[in-house]
Amino acid sequence: MKPLPILVLTLAALIAGCAIDPLGPIGKGPRPRPPRSTPQLADKFAWGISTAAYQYEDPAVKPGDPDYFLTDWDISVSQGKAPPKGNALYSWTHFDKDVAAIKKIGITHYRFSIEWARVEPKPGVYNEAALRHYVEMARRLKAAGIEPVICLWHFTFPAWLYDTRNPAKSNWLHPLVRERWNAYVTKVVRATAPYTNFYAPENEPNGQITTAYIVAAWPPAMTLAFGHYWKAIDASTGMFRDAAARIKAIKPTAKVMSVEALPWWNRGPLDPGGLIYNTMIHGNVDHLDRIYDVCDILGVNYYYSQATGPLSLLSESSRHGHNFTMMGWRINPKGLYNEARRVALRYGKPIMITENGIATPNDPKRIWYLQNHLAALARLIRDGYDIRGYFHWSLADNYEWHYGYKATFGLSTMDPKTYDRVLKPSAKKFSEDIRTHRTVESVTTIAPQAKILTP
Repeated sequence: MKPLPILVLTLAALIAGCAIDPLGPIGKGPRPRPPRSTPQLADKFAWGISTAAYQYEDPAVKPGDPDYFLTDWDISVSQGKAPPKGNALYSWTHFDKDVAAIKKIGITHYRFSIEWARVEPKPGVYNEAALRHYVEMARRLKAAGIEPVICLWHFTFPAWLYDTRNPAKSNWLHPLVRERWNAYVTKVVRATAPYTNFYAPENEPNGQITTAYIVAAWPPAMTLAFGHYWKAIDASTGMFRDAAARIKAIKPTAKVMSVEALPWWNRGPLDPGGLIYNTMIHGNVDHLDRIYDVCDILGVNYYYSQATGPLSLLSESSRHGHNFTMMGWRINPKGLYNEARRVALRYGKPIMITENGIATPNDPKRIWYLQNHLAALARLIRDGYDIRGYFHWSLADNYEWHYGYKATFGLSTMDPKTYDRVLKPSAKKFSEDIRTHRTVESVTTIAPQAKILTP
């Protein structure tokens, strides 16, 4: 999801040489690419919103409480390496406020994540009340006519998997991680299965692993650790496949979804031999190549496009104007079309756009962004690609990792006194789109002649 520092990427490309033809056949040896799947025009389209536990929930426990928990990100905050989160949007103690807001918007699907550390605050010790709370969240959504989409891991690990003295054996690479993961997944899926038909084992593992082991921006904050990068890819794909098998064993009818960070990369003019470009494309496909076959639906998280030349990447933070977000990300609706098309042709699976949104204080610009990306979505369906849903990021202005609360992606704000989600005009426009376009077939009528508009 996040662009990466140019110096690190250039070094990564030069050192790794990053395997020739990253978009060649999947796996080892020659292998034909599968045909794209056929659109299911009779299906109800999934109109959704995506959120994450750490970015939304208040801890609701204090040091000394029996169920007190910490994540690896909390350790980074305590070390001054990340901005403090505080109580975020109080979604743990005031989930009713989220439900009220999403009912007003009229979405059909809501993606939220389970905080592993909250459910298992110590190795093998479970907070049963917390798990029941998550089950109740799914039940309440279902009772409100909203399909829960549960993500089992969204960036954060329990602190007991983070070894501050030995980062190389932390998180994905901790000796206990796979054993504890499988027990955690089994427990959560068994509990939530009565109310849940969609599970995403991991959110953007490809982006998180690159940011953690190449760029050193997220824990365990290692720089150019290529060996550990590949070990983490191996671990996370193995854990994903373990989770998919357990989900199907517990609930065979459940849909397993991937959720990958997939920006659209353009070749830059100052990228000799396409080394940086190849590095970026590897970041898009290395993980997904290894897990797509156990997925029912492939999730595309798309926010921006980027040229891979040094000038483009170096100037990111200084770029402003109507074609850029507040972080300098380039707005390019055509990139959504291009990337989703590439995923469809490469893997031959149904697709959902599982995250798409803009950080901006200018809500008319958010409406402009949304309408143009929905037009790209409609074009994909008209062109015969099997797109099953669209999820906006996010419900409210939330904690956005190393950006803190500065990056405002929300369709609403939070009233600090009542905790109500106060809908922005963009939420109301999104609601109108949902009411008008409930099926895959009707989505094709969204702005069929749309051009890039001026915000």
